[in-house]
Amino acid sequence: QVQLVESGGGLVQPGGSLRLSCAASGIIFRINTMGWYRQAPGKQRELVAGITRGGITNYADSVKGLSTISRDSPKNMVYLQMNNLKPKDTALYYCNAEVQSTVLSRNLEVWGQGTLVTVSS
Repeated sequence: QVQLVESGGGLVQPGGSLRLSCAASGIIFRINTMGWYRQAPGKQRELVAGITRGGITNYADSVKGLSTISRDSPKNMVYLQMNNLKPKDTALYYCNAEVQSTVLSRNLEVWGQGTLVTVSS
């Protein structure tokens, strides 16, 4: 089994920054795409940013130029640096990964429990 554990959320003032981290653990042969999603109250979960194993990134239009996703593949970690945060960025942020547990297994989509980001003065 594979687990994702997020950290780094919290309360931040508008204009502030946060760095979210996500650690994968368990039986892991390879992690392919990793990403961050968020869900605000009353809204659907949406992609914030994703990164392939080769380092190709994609971002939601709302965070382009403000957030940076990165990963440390040997450590099975993914990060999200968020700058100039706004109240509309308030949400529960989830880590997501496509994981192969063995060389023969298919990709398994795994989700973390989420870390809360609150942007408020």
